[in-house]
Amino acid sequence: MLIINVKDSESIDRALKRYKNKHRSTKLMRELRKRKHFTKPSVERRAEVLKAKYINEKYNID
Repeated sequence: MLIINVKDSESIDRALKRYKNKHRSTKLMRELRKRKHFTKPSVERRAEVLKAKYINEKYNID
């Protein structure tokens, strides 16, 4: 559970913005979407290898 302490002089908009940033930084939604469907470990590993290959090709342009 995320807790945001709202200061007396702080506006609701600013507190909401801090809440959204904290929520985004915890990566809660990404974890929930990941747990929604089971993926086999071999499929996860294959996706990880393909992502690493893509990044390697993207930044090692000669």
